[in-house]
Amino acid sequence: MQNFDYIVVGAGSAGCVVASRLSDDPSVRVLLLDAGPPATGFWVRTPAGMAKLFKHQRYNWGYFTEPVPTLNDRRLYWPRGKALGGSSAINGMVYVRGNRGDFDHWESEGNPGWGWEGVLPYFKRLENYGTLAQPEHGTSGPVTITDPAVKHPTASDFIRAAGRIGIPEVKTFVGTEPEGVGFLQANIRNGVRQSSYETYIKPHLSRSNLVVESGAHVRRILLKDRRATGVEIIQNGQLRSFEATREVVLSGGALNSPQILMLSGIGAGAQLSRHGIETLVDLPGVGKNLQDHFVARFQARVTPESSYNRELHGWRRYREGIRYLATGGGYLALASSMAAAFVKSRPDVEFPDLEISFRPMTFTHHPSGRVDIDDFDGISASVYQTRPESRGEVMLKSNDPMDAPAFAPNYLADPRDVEVMVAGMRKLRAILAAEPLSRRIIEELSPGMAVSTDEDMVDYMRRDGHCAFHPAGSCRMGPDRDAVVDARLRVHGVEGLRVADASIMPTVTSGNTNSPSMMIGEKAADLIKADA
Repeated sequence: MQNFDYIVVGAGSAGCVVASRLSDDPSVRVLLLDAGPPATGFWVRTPAGMAKLFKHQRYNWGYFTEPVPTLNDRRLYWPRGKALGGSSAINGMVYVRGNRGDFDHWESEGNPGWGWEGVLPYFKRLENYGTLAQPEHGTSGPVTITDPAVKHPTASDFIRAAGRIGIPEVKTFVGTEPEGVGFLQANIRNGVRQSSYETYIKPHLSRSNLVVESGAHVRRILLKDRRATGVEIIQNGQLRSFEATREVVLSGGALNSPQILMLSGIGAGAQLSRHGIETLVDLPGVGKNLQDHFVARFQARVTPESSYNRELHGWRRYREGIRYLATGGGYLALASSMAAAFVKSRPDVEFPDLEISFRPMTFTHHPSGRVDIDDFDGISASVYQTRPESRGEVMLKSNDPMDAPAFAPNYLADPRDVEVMVAGMRKLRAILAAEPLSRRIIEELSPGMAVSTDEDMVDYMRRDGHCAFHPAGSCRMGPDRDAVVDARLRVHGVEGLRVADASIMPTVTSGNTNSPSMMIGEKAADLIKADA
């Protein structure tokens, strides 16, 4: 059995950060494990390639939820990265920290050090905003943060229209804005995706104390007398084991980290026994508290100059390809959304509980997995509640580590979520109706103006609503019996085992979760070093 000081399970947004920072010390040996392969190729590097990766069989777990009763028993598709870099290798690359209120709430729940002032240094440590930097941004971190490669005039009009209804414009999103609208930044450098693997691991592969194993599907964490001693993996059809002399750090993400804990005998005893797993640590909160952002999508037909759909059709798409290869710019160098507004559903809300993201283009997902830019001139926008009240669960389907877990997201189960989403849809329509954006719009295609009452909107959400692909919270941090980890990310009741990824969030952050996941990795590495 090979031994290492630290074993990090999962080379995703947080895991790559943890492994990199721990291996900064040449006296310790670090093993980074991931079930996926290396993420290589043109479409992995190219930001627009996210459409090609949406159902990619090699780089995507391609999960589906269980039937969701509140969404007419639909099963929603949940893409998750299965590659070195995890979901940061296939996601939309939008860089949003979340709001300071998110983190102050975490701290108020009994997690000292996780308030805004405690996490801000770790955001700054990972960031390189360059000339975009404000005083609360980082400028020397490994992750380059940039403005959109193309700032389309329609997106500028979206920002102006939001200003007309009282939403102030911001240059960059810091996380302290009461409300704001502006262009979205992304982790893209010179037109190339900046995954956590690309930024944190690849530059350090020459380190003799850092070992990366891909295609390594973790079967279980090895425990002895309630202490994590290593991991057992399946690789190329063979069982292998590795010993951790100091700690095992679980960074499998909000869907896979609870699964690995349960397969290892850590979880609610009743559920484990149903699958023939011996309960080694009875921890009922494992898999509970699952959260995700629920999305209502809008599309509108617009005047020809108001969309870049036609630039990616016919002969023009080859022109865009040449433009990208020659300059690293153009429409192939864009993230998933170009602009966004963070707003309150009601004036008395403490900080924004809605995000409205905007794109001067439209696309269609086909059942085959193909994603096509539409052949008409269109724009699209998404509304989602940033702080959902509904809670779901990750559960085992069997004791076979190769079986996907079961996901019950429970979207819109809490009436407060429905109320906020309806307010968000009305807020978006107010922006679309304001000048100068309104003069570009010919017709709202979906949900369409026939959807006008609150009841119509709720029916539309239940029939056609989707998710934002931001699962979190399933290994909640806290001091109580139902929490999974403490404020130092140590698993309750187990020595030498931590969780560091989006699963530890008590509440999901207000926005895209890639940036806060990397921040968690930065902070986790410091906690581990301090405890060592």
